[in-house]
Amino acid sequence: MAVAKKEGEKIESKQKFAIPLYTLLGEEQGLVDVSGAIFNTPINLDVITQYVRVFRTNQRQGNASSKTRAEVAGTTKKMYKQKGTGKARHGSAKAPIFKGGGVVGGPKPKTYQLSLNKKQKKIALFSSLTKRFQDKDILAVTSNEGKIKTKDVMRFIKKLDFVDKKILFILPSVDTSAFVLANRNIQGVQNLFFHSLNAYDALSASKIVFLGDSVSELEKHFLSKE
Repeated sequence: MAVAKKEGEKIESKQKFAIPLYTLLGEEQGLVDVSGAIFNTPINLDVITQYVRVFRTNQRQGNASSKTRAEVAGTTKKMYKQKGTGKARHGSAKAPIFKGGGVVGGPKPKTYQLSLNKKQKKIALFSSLTKRFQDKDILAVTSNEGKIKTKDVMRFIKKLDFVDKKILFILPSVDTSAFVLANRNIQGVQNLFFHSLNAYDALSASKIVFLGDSVSELEKHFLSKE
């Protein structure tokens, strides 16, 4: 006999989600379980669109600037006497009608900063990761605590046929400086710590690779705050 759930009681899903796990040699090691609360959420395209717009707008420097006649360097002396020259009357050589003079209505430094609240950012990130998970573009790789060289990372990339693709490595909290040094000169490779992952980077990368325990740390970081 089925037992009815009490009103307001959360029904836990028994469905499990996992991503493939590889070694740096490119050999498959099995699967890594991931949380459905992050990798299997409703995809909110509206929030993703808002996030991408805000992210790209915030990259604008807004430092274009021109000088007005008051800011142009030079003398304020009258160009020539008012009468008797046969020329039109003029005062300062810094007037906008002259070459090298000030600019009327020109650009000035401004900020283009936009913002989203924390909930919107989290929805955008979870939606993006869900989309990438559904497209099978997310995997994990075991961390190598020993010495690692650029050729080791290149071997991994070639073995998984990721050459000429934009690869986003998600780093755990442990020291990964050796891994970063080994891949920083490889074209198309980007490194981000798990707590810095955002929807824009998750969508723009061809493949997302979680290094070591970064996937579990990502889940703890974002889900513990709910």
